[in-house]
Amino acid sequence: MSLFSTPLESLSLRQLLAGADFGGTEDIRVQSCSADSRTCRPGDLFVALDSPHGETPGFVHEAVARGACGVVSQQRFQVSVPVCLVSNAREALGQICQALAGDPSRRLRLIGITGTNGKTTTTHLIASMLQAAGHRTGLLGTLGYHDTAESAPADLTTPDAVALAEWLGRMVANNCSHAVMEVSSHALAQRRIAGVEFARVGLTNLRRDHLDFHGTLAAYHHAKTQLFNYLSSGGVAVINVDDPPSVENVPLIPGGVLTIGMHRPADVSATLVERCKSEQTFLLTAGDHTVPVRTAMIGDHHIYNCLLAAAIGLSEGLELTAIVRGLEAVTHVPGRLERIECGQPFGVYIDFAHTPDALAVSLATLREVTPGRILCVFGAGGNRDTKKRPLMGRTVETGADVAIITNDNPRFEDPQTIASEILAGFERPALARWMPDRAEAIQYALSLAGPDDCVLVAGKGHEVHQIVGHHRIPLDDRDLARRYLYNLEPASPYGSLMTVANS
Repeated sequence: MSLFSTPLESLSLRQLLAGADFGGTEDIRVQSCSADSRTCRPGDLFVALDSPHGETPGFVHEAVARGACGVVSQQRFQVSVPVCLVSNAREALGQICQALAGDPSRRLRLIGITGTNGKTTTTHLIASMLQAAGHRTGLLGTLGYHDTAESAPADLTTPDAVALAEWLGRMVANNCSHAVMEVSSHALAQRRIAGVEFARVGLTNLRRDHLDFHGTLAAYHHAKTQLFNYLSSGGVAVINVDDPPSVENVPLIPGGVLTIGMHRPADVSATLVERCKSEQTFLLTAGDHTVPVRTAMIGDHHIYNCLLAAAIGLSEGLELTAIVRGLEAVTHVPGRLERIECGQPFGVYIDFAHTPDALAVSLATLREVTPGRILCVFGAGGNRDTKKRPLMGRTVETGADVAIITNDNPRFEDPQTIASEILAGFERPALARWMPDRAEAIQYALSLAGPDDCVLVAGKGHEVHQIVGHHRIPLDDRDLARRYLYNLEPASPYGSLMTVANS
């Protein structure tokens, strides 16, 4: 975790951290902080985060030796500098970083989007609408961080507390009026957004994901809904009334609520007019106003993303004309049911779908616009939730005509074991094909496709590397598909490293 510092006057921890125990010390005043003992500099406040390896004491002593002026921790240490005892060090870190940055979220209209599926697309739609209305808008999410002057790839969907404060501060410095960010369940559980206030939040849907981290579905859903607690006074939350788990949380929302839906009465609703493989048109209704929206991204799930974005835009006072311009301007989002068009007589889509629900949605969408067969190339990530693997297998067997199982990011797991757990969900596993080399699997599916068929390559979406053991191997599903379709016959980077990675 990088160092974060500020030119502002020193900060009083006693005033900031309510309920903290200073152990007899009157106060600790700081101008900079760090949560990484390796980069701690003289005068920094060191925030000792809990470690899965139980090494926090060593980190604290190293930070003090490097010149830390004080320590914030969940346990007391015998060191030569003041120690501030808190109940949650990660929450304290977020509060401290935001305060040192001048509380940038209170100087922006900050919009946060959470949910199992659709966060990335929805944040891009919102940013596009705001920009269409003339608002300078920053963006933080899976595809990268952007402060309107500079961009950087994303290490995490939601930045850590130190980086988040820095990026929001940069947006304020760049005269942004708005910022839009994806808020992951991991970030909420780890209190990365502590100290942040949101003017608007949206919950796309609640499904199953990340149980390897959260343990249970209830814990995962609980983490997601914690976003409502960060709404500012007068803030508004947007909820999908067609998603029952989301609706259950309406009583917990402290601010105002706007609803979206296609099948139940809602404040902002939509009716599908026409859909084909390259675009769809729907009618967007808000109050007494109805306008047509034509978008190059297809599927009911995308209409829901558009509805959520539109509801956020309306709550921000945007005109419907700006909302429609912004929605229609997003012709694709990398790796989100992204259509690959190289003149071939069949459909090819690259999608980030890596859960049973996301796969089902993508397959159902493509079934609507595919007269022929659907061929699906997919896998499951290693060292992640294993219980979803047979569910993914069952989903693809049900929703596709040809199932080709390949490696996703096997990480440190045996690829054959992952494939076997996926196959356990098939009623007729002998009909599925196992091809561990992802490049070969994609090429094989494309070679099988005939006119009116459709190939869905699922799981990695926008990612440009495959993680095998300690190796990050360059591999982009979109590039592989294009190279094959243009007869460039790419060689696979996977096989040559497979032996090394598993050794």
